[in-house]
Amino acid sequence: MHQINRGSGRKLLLVHGLGGSSLSWSPILDSLSAGRAVIAIDLPGHGATPAEHDSGTFDGLVGSVQRYIVKHELTGIDVVGSSMGARMVLELARRGVVGNVVALDPGGFWRGWERTFFKTTIGVSGRLLGAIRPALPTLSRNAASRTALLAQLSAHPWALDPQLVATELTGLSTTPTFDALVHDLATGPEQTGPAADSTGRIVIGWGRHDRLCLPGQAARAKAAFPSAELHWFESSGHFPMWDMPEETVEVILRATQ
Repeated sequence: MHQINRGSGRKLLLVHGLGGSSLSWSPILDSLSAGRAVIAIDLPGHGATPAEHDSGTFDGLVGSVQRYIVKHELTGIDVVGSSMGARMVLELARRGVVGNVVALDPGGFWRGWERTFFKTTIGVSGRLLGAIRPALPTLSRNAASRTALLAQLSAHPWALDPQLVATELTGLSTTPTFDALVHDLATGPEQTGPAADSTGRIVIGWGRHDRLCLPGQAARAKAAFPSAELHWFESSGHFPMWDMPEETVEVILRATQ
């Protein structure tokens, strides 16, 4: 599994979301690695990590990360996840594999029409990005087009770094397991808890302006993981590490100290 290693000290594992990569953490990687040994992985089928036979399913990806943790003798490691990756770290907490946990806007807590909303909107975005892929670097440099392309995922996309935007949008359009994962996430069971007794502190962070995993779903996540603390990012969309990087770093370091 491809990874970025940065910094020294207590180890911290970062798990990105659907269509992302280890580069999704770029806005906060330097700040986190100032005091921690950060390991940012590319999930199978994402970034530079080849897909495995079951990488088109949520359970398959969780199994891959769990095997990675065991293989590298990282059981009990502190973890941070974003979006699909946030749901993954909550599942690993349920299995008793990890230590302290920060889950940023986790998927898996949608119900009824919210499932259709997720599948339809993210599916349309994926197809659109695939169709305009050659133009993504140019579009990412323009504030107006950044806003149009990332309005669902960021509270202020016009302010995001153009290179980050280009990397993320290209990743979304080239991930080979994207469609299979969207279908699996939208039609599979809701995420269950609670965390295993061996799990440390859990913080579930949610952007007040998340237009993908809607804020009302936060109560379900808290109900599934009653030991968790719920933290609201007041000026953030689906990715707090993009919209509110300084506060995100503070929340992560406080939760995993």
